[in-house]
Amino acid sequence: MKREILISGSARETRVAILEDDRLVELLVDRPDARRMVGDIYLGTVEAVLPGIQAAFVNIGAEKSAFLHASDLIEADDDDEPSDRDDQNGDDGKAEEGGGSGGGGNGGSRSRRRLPNVADELKRGETRIVQVIKEPIGTKGPRVTAQISLAGRFLVYMPFASKVGVSRKIENRDQRTKLREMVSKLVPKEPGAGGWIIRTVAEDLTEQSCKREIDHLYGLWKKIKRKSGSVRAPALLQQETSLTRGIIRDLFSDKVDSLLVDSTALHNEIVQYLKQIDPDLLERVKQHKAETPLFDEYDIESEIRSLFTPRVDLPTGGYVIIQPTEALVSIDVNTGRYTGKRDPESTILKTNLEAAREVARQLRLRDIGGIIVVDFIDMESRGNRDKVLQELRTHLGRDRARTKAFAVSELGLVEMTRQRVRPSLWHSMTAECPTCHGTGRVFRPEVVVRRMERSLKRAGAEHKERQLAVRLHPEVALYLVEQEPNFLRQLEKQTGLELEVRDDPMMRLDEFRMMAKPAGRDVTEQYAVA
Repeated sequence: MKREILISGSARETRVAILEDDRLVELLVDRPDARRMVGDIYLGTVEAVLPGIQAAFVNIGAEKSAFLHASDLIEADDDDEPSDRDDQNGDDGKAEEGGGSGGGGNGGSRSRRRLPNVADELKRGETRIVQVIKEPIGTKGPRVTAQISLAGRFLVYMPFASKVGVSRKIENRDQRTKLREMVSKLVPKEPGAGGWIIRTVAEDLTEQSCKREIDHLYGLWKKIKRKSGSVRAPALLQQETSLTRGIIRDLFSDKVDSLLVDSTALHNEIVQYLKQIDPDLLERVKQHKAETPLFDEYDIESEIRSLFTPRVDLPTGGYVIIQPTEALVSIDVNTGRYTGKRDPESTILKTNLEAAREVARQLRLRDIGGIIVVDFIDMESRGNRDKVLQELRTHLGRDRARTKAFAVSELGLVEMTRQRVRPSLWHSMTAECPTCHGTGRVFRPEVVVRRMERSLKRAGAEHKERQLAVRLHPEVALYLVEQEPNFLRQLEKQTGLELEVRDDPMMRLDEFRMMAKPAGRDVTEQYAVA
């Protein structure tokens, strides 16, 4: 598979596009005014302990208190071999216990362990070193863990773990054994020295590089510990590396064909960083100097615009509709204009297979997390349902976030989950519409006119006003002129009011205002009705 990384940087924004076989599969955006928190380490103060939900709230200095669950106080089962988290949008490099993707994950070993009583582990007012594992999303504050992990290029150091693990993505048994033995020989032997995870990119790790990284990460943890003893909580102890460095550290390897960057400053930063961690990759880094913007040359901008539309077309004419809601994300699959030739079942199967591939891509591209329900077109054959599920799981296997997809139901539904670490692009790059308040719908002109009519009749019945000027959106005013030309004259007879209609482009489409003349006093709220 051809893989490319494109980095476009400016003073106010850095964007990273990841392409697979010339198709955009991930988009990462970083802005100074919306700093990413995942991976940051804090000295926090326990504000509240809630035994009823086995959790605590910790003040880390953020706008909202961080959530710490009892499952994040304990080390994962020793029977579970850690898998490095090369996921999490490539920039936090955090270690993840258990894992797997495409339905093959174990769902998290911590939930199967007997959890400690949070009231026995934490007391209000005490300080605790914690690390952010999930950004604030919506009304929720960040989520933190007490199981700290420090990511390097080849290794992840976990101060409170107790063993050496190897990423499950390294499948060669002999290679796994060799790496485990090498790291076990080089790590500090003192009591409580912590545990280590060997990352996927470390397949060709040398002893010299391994020793250098062990010393760096172990020294970094000692520095964090020292700092925690000299600052007053809440305090930031260690900030996660920048988006660009995180991408280089976690994603850029010999499996990536090229890295193009359009910023001279970022290009120099990447070159200097690679000289330290992997000089062999320098020849794959190129600076884009053409007049055509980098993202325009690769047609990325048009794909970015399409990320915020619900409809995604499929190659043969079908399409999927993606609708985020408060509780979950629903995805509906439709055949559209694709009707096949003869066999309806084969037509449906082909559309569903295309949809399975596109759904997996869109989840990564839009960074959708949480509960997801995919409504595939109903299939009679159990074998065909299994084919669609397998296709979905295969493409989810490319996702760096943990996913789990359950079997296709008799109704053609697939329930799945995808790890959510930060708000999706839809949440982070868009705001609620002030007109429809997030529903995506506004009242039709005829409905607005009927609401206005009821309000005017109430004003006429109270006999407090004689003259009213009604302000409407131009589209609603046009509806009155074309569809109900006698409306005002009839209403004046019924109410005894002198009425004047004015179009106002500053009004919302489903809004109207009633102004008392001649003073121009706004009396809309006084007479408003549903």
